[in-house]
Amino acid sequence: MVIYTTPKRRITAEDLTPDFLLSKSFHLICSPIRCQELVTAITSRRKSITPLMETYTKPLFIWEPVPDLCVPDQLLNCTNTLRLVDICSPNHSELAGFMGDDGLDPETGEASTVSVERACEQLLASMPLQSYALVVRVGEKGCYVAKNGGRKRRAESGKLTKQRKVNVHGGLQPDTDMEALFAGLLQDEDGAIAREEIEVDPGIERWVSAYHQDSSKVTDPTGGGNAFLGGLSVGLARGEKLMDAVAWGSVAASFAIEQVGMPTLGTDVYGTETWNGEQVQQRLKAFKNFM
Repeated sequence: MVIYTTPKRRITAEDLTPDFLLSKSFHLICSPIRCQELVTAITSRRKSITPLMETYTKPLFIWEPVPDLCVPDQLLNCTNTLRLVDICSPNHSELAGFMGDDGLDPETGEASTVSVERACEQLLASMPLQSYALVVRVGEKGCYVAKNGGRKRRAESGKLTKQRKVNVHGGLQPDTDMEALFAGLLQDEDGAIAREEIEVDPGIERWVSAYHQDSSKVTDPTGGGNAFLGGLSVGLARGEKLMDAVAWGSVAASFAIEQVGMPTLGTDVYGTETWNGEQVQQRLKAFKNFM
């Protein structure tokens, strides 16, 4: 049981100093509605303090839903929140809660990988045109990364190839033939499918194992999730691709759970910083090779 020894304070965008307000990423742990409010407020304040001579830059928003409100009644609010964030990262139980499920394999009682994959597929299908990723944390099973793909025209000699003009008067109608419409978007002026001009991003549907495969290496899992999302956020803020940033998060979590409390900070014989006697970059490199 968690016992708070000091009053809990509700942090708002108004509490952020200008330096914090200009952070490259924000990790929000809250309900769907609260997340919408925070993203809107942070974005508004951030724009208000950006000098006119500078270009506004959008920060990364990583949303971790609070367990108590991961329930079916909040599913619509959840999908409405996804369009505002870059990463949504519940654990397997929280994700299942939105779907009215327990997320467990009925035969083993362990976290169900099938349940995780199915729930991610449903959420991605609900927002097919939005660019966000689901990174579901599943304890010793690692995490599942899911993101919608898309289509775009390939550049040819530094220029985009000419696309077929499609006239759709009044937007989509109830009787619109969606299959014919999307087929038309891939046709050239002569009516032939210009497949060679279309670059297809298949998206991501991938399991990433936890760093520690030996449970004896895990002393205290407390803080592992926050460490994971911290590493993920830093990786993305530094321009790493999603899967590389996931590796950063996995390695960060691995150090956090090897002892009670913080990892031991030190230096090796070459003066290089170490955590628990190991260079972080060496562990990261080994893990990425394993992935």
